[in-house]
Amino acid sequence: MPDTGVVTARSPRFTESTQGRLRRLNLATSLPPLMIAAAVLLFIDVHAWWHVVVLAPGVAAGLVAFERWTANDLARVALPGVIVAGAVWPLGVLLTGSPNAYWGVCAVGSLALREVRRRRALVVAALFSYVAVVGAARLLVERDDVHEVLVSYVLIPTALTVLVTVMTIVGERFYDLIRELEQTREREAELAVVRERVRFASDLHDIQGHTLHVVKLKIALAQKMLLRDAGRAEKELRETYALVSDTIAQTKELAYAQRRLNLSAEIENAKNLFEAAGIRVRVTREAEVDARAGEMLGQVLRETTTNILRHAQATQVQITLSEAGITIVNDGVAGNSPPELRGLSALRQRVSGDGGELTVEQHEGRFRTAAMFPSARAGTTAAGREHDR
Repeated sequence: MPDTGVVTARSPRFTESTQGRLRRLNLATSLPPLMIAAAVLLFIDVHAWWHVVVLAPGVAAGLVAFERWTANDLARVALPGVIVAGAVWPLGVLLTGSPNAYWGVCAVGSLALREVRRRRALVVAALFSYVAVVGAARLLVERDDVHEVLVSYVLIPTALTVLVTVMTIVGERFYDLIRELEQTREREAELAVVRERVRFASDLHDIQGHTLHVVKLKIALAQKMLLRDAGRAEKELRETYALVSDTIAQTKELAYAQRRLNLSAEIENAKNLFEAAGIRVRVTREAEVDARAGEMLGQVLRETTTNILRHAQATQVQITLSEAGITIVNDGVAGNSPPELRGLSALRQRVSGDGGELTVEQHEGRFRTAAMFPSARAGTTAAGREHDR
């Protein structure tokens, strides 16, 4: 790369969801005032039909550059925009006598600075100098009122270009801060998922580690007793078989999140995970949850929490508890179609088998997971499952 240092892709990269929200915000708040300002400047400066032909490309370049900036795609149009807007300014000064023709080069130039990686101070000075020198060129065609020319074509355009550039640089720092906060949230979310995996590994170790050690000792004891006391050896093998069977059952329960859960503990754990990831959490208790239905609802909450941390770009989560149901809503929808969530699909079958219903839906930028049991069955679902075991 030559020392001129103009490169692309320096702009901060955001997730698709965050970029979409920022783009809509910028388009709604900033583009209308810019379009109005451009129309007013054209109205003031245009005195003949051909003036529109000269000045309109600069205005268009500024608006296109801003629109592409909101889409994080400025690099593709930065150089053509600077060339077009840079050509309009001297034409406006020398041909149409338009002191506001600098508007395009001011807008495009200040935005294009974010694509400059090296010698940015030199490029900034070159932008200001270009605006001032071209404005001073008006003296070549209008020498009667030097003071008016210097104020209208040099001082005001240069001062406003400096002001817009400073504001753009400050705005760039703001976007860098947003990017850093988002990256921090992503790291916290990944860390939360890692914690869940560690917790799963710890549970698995608790289940199997002790069992395998006992099995090893019992088999060794059975080997010693095989010739001296066959009855004792047979007893040890039966106990070993029962122990292994029980461990297999517990492992399956752990793998499918079927171990008995405490809903209150799961809510507290979910709040801690979300807050660690920078997500605001609100818990609403419309009624006291039936203790025997709480286990299944806790499994739904745990699976949903993991999905939000892994797949969503949420800023807030609402957890609502009723007597026999739970609803989790987050605003982190990414994309137009719901992601494939296999864990919730498996839970839907189990909730349905217990007489309940698990619904997952996406609407107006929000993702909603709800598990509900009929009130009459709320007190029997978990007990029935224990009985089946």
